[in-house]
Amino acid sequence: MGKPTGFMEHARELPEKRPVDERLRDYREVYRPFPEEKLREQAARCMDCGVPFCHVGCPLGNIIPDWNDLVYHGRWREAARRLHATNNFPEFTGRLCPAPCEEACVLGINEPAIAIQQIELDVIERAFSEGWIVPEPPEKRTGKTVAVVGSGPAGLACAQQLNRAGHTVTVFERADRIGGLLRYGIPDFKMEKWVLDRRLDILRDEGIIFKPGVEIGTAMPVEGLKAFDAVVVCIGATKPRDLPIPGRDLDGIHFAMEMLEQQNQRVAGGPMTSWLKPVDAKDKHVIVIGGGDTGSDCVGTANRHGAKSVTQFELLPKPPLDRPVHQPWPYWPMRLRTSSSHEEGVQREWSIMTKEFVAADVRVANDGRVAANVGVAALRTVNVEFVPRADGPGLEMREVPGTEREWPADLVLLALGYLGPGPGNVIARLGLDLDELGNIATGDGYATSVPGIFAAGDARRGQSLVVWAISEGREAARAVDASLMGRTSLPTKGNGDLPSV
Repeated sequence: MGKPTGFMEHARELPEKRPVDERLRDYREVYRPFPEEKLREQAARCMDCGVPFCHVGCPLGNIIPDWNDLVYHGRWREAARRLHATNNFPEFTGRLCPAPCEEACVLGINEPAIAIQQIELDVIERAFSEGWIVPEPPEKRTGKTVAVVGSGPAGLACAQQLNRAGHTVTVFERADRIGGLLRYGIPDFKMEKWVLDRRLDILRDEGIIFKPGVEIGTAMPVEGLKAFDAVVVCIGATKPRDLPIPGRDLDGIHFAMEMLEQQNQRVAGGPMTSWLKPVDAKDKHVIVIGGGDTGSDCVGTANRHGAKSVTQFELLPKPPLDRPVHQPWPYWPMRLRTSSSHEEGVQREWSIMTKEFVAADVRVANDGRVAANVGVAALRTVNVEFVPRADGPGLEMREVPGTEREWPADLVLLALGYLGPGPGNVIARLGLDLDELGNIATGDGYATSVPGIFAAGDARRGQSLVVWAISEGREAARAVDASLMGRTSLPTKGNGDLPSV
């Protein structure tokens, strides 16, 4: 806990955001620095709750009350050590995590929750600025080698843990730069890439070997992995859900990641992915289909491009502002969330289904197909409602008569989620079994159907959160270490080792 009476004396407060007209002119992060005095007040709100349910809400089992108390008392270096004990990359989660810990906060039952995520972010940034975060290579090597395929948060966490155990770790990444989704999926206005590069420098100095631009099965034969004592597949969930309705083949309809990847490459100064068609929202009516975080990222990017208008569709009903009664504390509630991108300008529509993409200038070829290079001009939609099923439990979706509508659209971005690892990748070449959802099937200990090969992150559990990816990477590292050595000293969830910060 922080101050015993702190939660009664201080209200929840977060940093100010830069003005909208200012931040739309760049891709820098949105939030201003938070004064130390205010942060310590926020840490003081951590109450003597007896059972800290924030531990349960956090997939990493972060020891949150401990570092809240340390921050309140100004013991920053100790707070950084406690934070790093369970989380390899607090600078990522402090910016990108939706903070399930806050939804499980005991104070959140009847008051705004502790600002856990902001405290976490300020602790790690203080540690970096003070020079406390330094490379910690292992004292000795085991002689074992491990290949990690994929350099997103799961792959990086797994690599660092295995390196700490003394194994020699090589990380393979098919993209031209290391980072996976952190590099090319997260817009810079949510996390500038110097944050990632700063951490990668630490990992390199600790002895981890990075090999970008190496796709297993093409640039490197899959047989090359046999040289390693173990392999961990952390390739993420990259297969996007499509919307196969009439007009889908029109120009101007793109998966969300096509836009986000290109924009991150532009900010970084290139090079651009050669096979992607350029996506530019300037002076266009943009419709984003999908109401989640990826859709929000598209909204913010389209506004920075200078879109004429931005509209976001969501199939489900508009969620309530408060916690629904059927999702009581400490469960994660489906309630209305407004991101900084939404604040920058968007029309949000709920309970709406797209029925057809309409061409700008329909030209039909001799074989009856729409001619190439015909762009989208509009979307036809209908409102929907979810009603009890007549043939059993649950709800079914029905179209609402008389709600048909046509929306102008020069650019459509599909942000409908992901269906697991992309097809034709290393999974097939390694002969790994899949589960019923199309993810890599694993038994106990993150082991796949092929001996010596493990899996972690979204490739194993399906599309999820950055905090879950880090947790998966850490747990998979324990499994690999135990397999190689017969035992493991790597920490379990919520019982981290303390680095020498």
